[in-house]
Amino acid sequence: MRWSFPSFDRRQRSGLALAAPTAVFLVIFFVVPAAVLLVYSFWISRSFQITPTLTLSNYLRALGNAGMWLSMWNGVWIGAWTAVFSVALSFPVAWYIAYRTRSNAILYAVLLSWFSSYLVRIYAWRTILGTSGLINSTLMQLGMIDQPLSFLIFSRTAVIVTLVHLFVPFTLLLLLSALRNVRTDYLEAARDLGASWRQSFLRVVVPMAYKGIVGSFMFTFILAAGDFISPQLLGGREGVTTGLLISNQFRQTGNWSFGAALAFILLGVFLFAYFLVAQSMRLGRLSPGLRFHPTLPTQEKA
Repeated sequence: MRWSFPSFDRRQRSGLALAAPTAVFLVIFFVVPAAVLLVYSFWISRSFQITPTLTLSNYLRALGNAGMWLSMWNGVWIGAWTAVFSVALSFPVAWYIAYRTRSNAILYAVLLSWFSSYLVRIYAWRTILGTSGLINSTLMQLGMIDQPLSFLIFSRTAVIVTLVHLFVPFTLLLLLSALRNVRTDYLEAARDLGASWRQSFLRVVVPMAYKGIVGSFMFTFILAAGDFISPQLLGGREGVTTGLLISNQFRQTGNWSFGAALAFILLGVFLFAYFLVAQSMRLGRLSPGLRFHPTLPTQEKA
């Protein structure tokens, strides 16, 4: 039996040539390091020294640790609320830019925040939310409070507020790109057929912008739940997340194998979260291909 390589036409060859550099880059700098990290998770590591001994102790230790599950839940909680608020704040702005104005001034104003450093924005919010920060100082001068509000800083609230500010530009770009694929002709056709604004939004806009909505939510959720800098600087005792534990294993204790195991457990949580979000959209009949069409009553024969 002879093996023959598939033949490609000129268009397919040009497409492969364009995709090849990106594919090679991802394989070298993402797939290979991830595979190495996966192998490390089954080995033993102490004080930055790795012993190639096959074991499941890292996963058993992580899964049997109540503190790990608490930090995991804390990170998921922060990531979920950050994603919800980021998408909720970005969607009206993206809608306005896509359908109500031809100017991109608002988009450029939001993207201006990227001109400042990640750490600069974190310290800015630390100054605003601190016990002697802008909010507490203003409220005390106005006589509205007698002592600083302690929940504003070193809490999950501070982490969520900061992360929302960091990720809103990303969600705005993703949602705007998705909404621009929903032509106004579809909305006008829905209104002509008697659909209300709510029906047009749920049965036309959301299914057609499904990838952008789910993508922006999951993108923000993953980055926020895995972040370790903002929880470390603003979270206090409530800011201990799995991302922070993973960072400590690689930077301080030198237990790379245990940190790798935590990383892949967190990856499993992210995949499960994506499954829940996708299934929720399908059950709500908001995903493409599963749109709800009411059955018309059949006429009785005369």
